[in-house]
Amino acid sequence: MNQQILRADFADPRLEEFLGEHLADMLATSPPESVHALDLAGLDRPSVRMWVLYDDGVLAATGALASVEPGHEELKSMRTRAAFRGRGLARRMLRHLVADACERGIGRLSLETGTEDYFAPARAFYASEGFAACEPFGAYELDPNSVFMTRELLVVAEAS
Repeated sequence: MNQQILRADFADPRLEEFLGEHLADMLATSPPESVHALDLAGLDRPSVRMWVLYDDGVLAATGALASVEPGHEELKSMRTRAAFRGRGLARRMLRHLVADACERGIGRLSLETGTEDYFAPARAFYASEGFAACEPFGAYELDPNSVFMTRELLVVAEAS
C-alpha cells in the first residue's frame, strides 16, 4: 500500500466531492446550527493549513489546522472515507497535524465534535491521543450538541 500525506490542492475536484460528503454527513447527524464543518471555500484560506492522505492514489482522509489565536489552533475536517476506516489513517493524519503544529511553535490544539452516538468513536479516538474535555474556545459558545476538547503540545525551543 502506497500512502502519502500532501498539502491539499483546492483545485482538485476530488477534494470538493470528499468535503461535500463530509458536510452531508454532518448535516444528517446534527442540527444545522450545530454543524461547524467548513466547506471548500472555508478551508481555502491563509489561516488554514489542510492536508490530504492518498492511499494508492485514492483520496482517503483529510485534516486541517485553523488558527484560533497565536499559539492555538483548531483541528478541522478530520475525516476518513468510510471504505478506509479502521486502518489507522486518522491516527496517522492527526499525528502529522500535531507534528506540523509543534514544528511551528503551536502550544495548543483544540477541536469541536458532536455529542451524538455517531461521534462516540471520534471522541474516544481524540481522548486516546491526549485530548481532554474543555470549555468552548475561540468563537464557539456552549452548545448541547457540541463537545470541546483540547491538548497542550510540547513546543521545543530552538537552540540559540
